[in-house]
Amino acid sequence: MAHALGAPAAPAILRNTELDADAVRQARIDLAACFRMAARLGLHEGICNHFSFVVPGRDDLFLVNPYGWAFSEITASRLLVCDFHGNVIAGEGVPEATAFFIHARVHLNKPRAKAAFHTHMPNATALAMLEGPPLVWAGQSALKFYGRTLVDEEYGGLALDEKEGDRIAASIGDADIVFMKNHGVMVVGGSIAEAWDDLYYLERAAEVQRMAMATGRPLKPVPPELAARTYAQMREGDRESARLHLESIKRILTREEPEFMH
Repeated sequence: MAHALGAPAAPAILRNTELDADAVRQARIDLAACFRMAARLGLHEGICNHFSFVVPGRDDLFLVNPYGWAFSEITASRLLVCDFHGNVIAGEGVPEATAFFIHARVHLNKPRAKAAFHTHMPNATALAMLEGPPLVWAGQSALKFYGRTLVDEEYGGLALDEKEGDRIAASIGDADIVFMKNHGVMVVGGSIAEAWDDLYYLERAAEVQRMAMATGRPLKPVPPELAARTYAQMREGDRESARLHLESIKRILTREEPEFMH
C-alpha cells in the first residue's frame, strides 16, 4: 500500500546551520515521542501513516518520517528534513510518496498547520467510513472538537501527485480535524503537543462512540448551547494540557524506550 517517493537529487546536506539548532533538536525528540506512543496505542498502520512538523525557523522545510520504517522504530535522528519540492535536505532515505504529497501541500497551503498528523487509526477511521456526520456530540471527550471538525467527502484515491495534495489541503478550511471519508483522519495544529493531544483524544472519543453505537440504543447528544459552552471551558487550558500530555509521554518513553531520543 505504501509507495516510496521518487525524489529528485537532493542538495548537499546542510551542516552547522539552523538545522542543528536546539529548537530543531527538540522538535525531533517531541515528534519521535509521538510516533512511539502512537505505535503503543495502536494508532498506526504498518509502514503507512505519517506525522510532520515545519522545521522551527525554516518555514520552507518540514520533518517527516522516512519510508519503510514503522512508527515504533522512529527515532529523533531518523526523521527526514524535506523541502516542498521533494528534496531530502537531511536524513537517510525518502518519505513515503503520499506523505510527501499530502504533508508538503498542507504545510505550503496552510501556514497555520505547523504540525500535520495523518493516520488510519481504527475508531476514527471507522466513523469516517459511515454515511453522515462522523462524530456525535454525545460524549464529553467529543466536545473538545465541537466546531473544530470538517468532513472531506471527496475521496480521491491515493495522494500520488500535487493535485490531490492541494485538494486535501483545501478541504481543511479552518478546521483542526478532518474526517477524510473512506480514508482516515488529518489533525493539524500550531505545535506538536497540540496535534498529539487532539489525535489522542479524537481516537478516544471515536472509540467510546463506537462502543455506544454497538449497543443498538440511541445516542443522547448534548444540546448545542451546552456543547459550545463545554467546548469553551475545555479550550481555556487546552494548550497547557497538551504540553503536559506530551511531557508525560516523553517521561514514560525515557524510562522504557530511551533510544527514541537518539
